[in-house]
Amino acid sequence: MRKIRLISILSVIFLSSVCLSAQEITSYYSLGSVEGSINDISKKVTAALTEKGFKIFGSYYPQGKYSNKVIAFTRDDLYKVALSGKDQKFLAAMLKVGLIKDGEKVKISLLNPEYIFNAYFRGSFATYKDKLMKVDSDAKEALKSIGGEFTAFGGGLSAKELQKYHYMMGMPYFDEPIELKIFSSFEEGTKIIEENLNSKKSSTEKVYMLKFSNSKIALYGIALNDKEKGEAAFLPKIGTDHIAAMPYELLLIDNKAIMLHAKYRLALHWPKLTMAQFMKISSTPGKIEDILKSLTE
Repeated sequence: MRKIRLISILSVIFLSSVCLSAQEITSYYSLGSVEGSINDISKKVTAALTEKGFKIFGSYYPQGKYSNKVIAFTRDDLYKVALSGKDQKFLAAMLKVGLIKDGEKVKISLLNPEYIFNAYFRGSFATYKDKLMKVDSDAKEALKSIGGEFTAFGGGLSAKELQKYHYMMGMPYFDEPIELKIFSSFEEGTKIIEENLNSKKSSTEKVYMLKFSNSKIALYGIALNDKEKGEAAFLPKIGTDHIAAMPYELLLIDNKAIMLHAKYRLALHWPKLTMAQFMKISSTPGKIEDILKSLTE
């Protein structure tokens, strides 16, 4: 009898641990709607994050709409961890808050750091978990000071699913980026990319730049302003509530410029994306690649 009871207890413990390991991590959090203008709430978000040691690296109005705004921020303990190994997990070095005008109020959303950390750090997430989750908790604590409760939205995935994520069979993984250009050197790469961004080539705009010349790595957040090929063409079709997914990134490591394949990048940031929605933007991945490739030429 005791043996049966022990087996039952162990079974419960095992099943509980399985459920815990498969716990879904939401892609976004909403803080609801806060009274004020986009400018007012932007200032409050900036002040709250700065108080927690974060630095604002850029902001912009997706789709060119002043009723939408994204604020990009990071902190030295995050980008120092992201720099380790000097690979594409450096894409996780920048975090984002989204603001959407909602009548007399503004809806605030956060692209969940824990979600992105699992997706981009993958197997090494466990190694840096304590440091990464400190960043996660501080960012959330800062935003809570503005008011409102965090509500999960946008769908989610388990840590295991995130670390091996792909949309479906035949689709690219995180470690299958698109190679845009091989330059003669890191210096040549940054020069060409930054000159093209400064001239707003292909209707782009530099939202932020996180560059470490000694480590030879640079991350660019890029607004896609072309009305036929960019954000205005695809965001309304897949959901503007996920505005904190933007801007799109171009990463330069040593002399190689890469980007995440949009079939991976968009699906990850819109985990509830249906095949019907995906088909509506079937030409978008190629268009984004063309835009970012033009910045390397």
